[in-house]
Amino acid sequence: MWQTLALGAAFFPSLFALAVRSLAWIAPAWSLKDRIVLSGRLVSSVQATMATLSGIVVIFNCKDVVHDRHWAAQEYIWIIVAYMSYDIYVMYLCHWHKSEEKGVAERKHSLASLKSFLQKEKLMVTHHLFILVVLTPVAVHLRGELGDFFVGCIFTAELSTPFVSLGKILMQLKMQDSRLHKVNGILVLVTFFLCRILLFPFMYWAYARHAGLPIYKVPFHIPAHCNVANALLIAPQLYWFALICRKAMRLYSASPAPDRAR
Repeated sequence: MWQTLALGAAFFPSLFALAVRSLAWIAPAWSLKDRIVLSGRLVSSVQATMATLSGIVVIFNCKDVVHDRHWAAQEYIWIIVAYMSYDIYVMYLCHWHKSEEKGVAERKHSLASLKSFLQKEKLMVTHHLFILVVLTPVAVHLRGELGDFFVGCIFTAELSTPFVSLGKILMQLKMQDSRLHKVNGILVLVTFFLCRILLFPFMYWAYARHAGLPIYKVPFHIPAHCNVANALLIAPQLYWFALICRKAMRLYSASPAPDRAR
């Protein structure tokens, strides 16, 4: 546990710092804000890939969805704890540099800049804190030795993140009108829908198959806190999916505009 947490706490900030320094050498004309934003997205994609692979390993090794165990289901939780803590700070850093570039930030980090960040990113910060404060204790202690399969399923929700990050990177590079950006948009829609929306009915179906129940009876057969946790997890996903769909409609219905800025 502590070794894994320490490894994650060292790995993500180090990778972020390395990316920022590498971009200073690769693209010296870029501002510090641009290097920080792109580096954050690259690290996010690395973590998402690691989480997805861990989830797939757990899913395929847990034939009994309730009782089978796999070490990655327990250990990778601490990597996520380290990443979520790191990511809150990087989100704040990106927000502060964007505000500074617009001329609305104070010269030093302050309570005002923190308040501005929390107002702008309140949904994402709440999502991260929910994982840290609520889901982590549930996954580590309260569930006992049951449900590694479902923990693995939650890990695979990160599959869409590299495509979301790539879309933002392409916009940052002024490539929002490219064919790659449009193809990537389709991948964002598909992966997000499969791994962040359909994931929850799939988990209920997997339990129904295990218990020999009709799927509509599963919510009444499992602990109430499981239903509450799933509802709290899927609610922001539905909101974000609606935003993605709205953005996709604009992307695919708009006429090409090569000179359009971000």
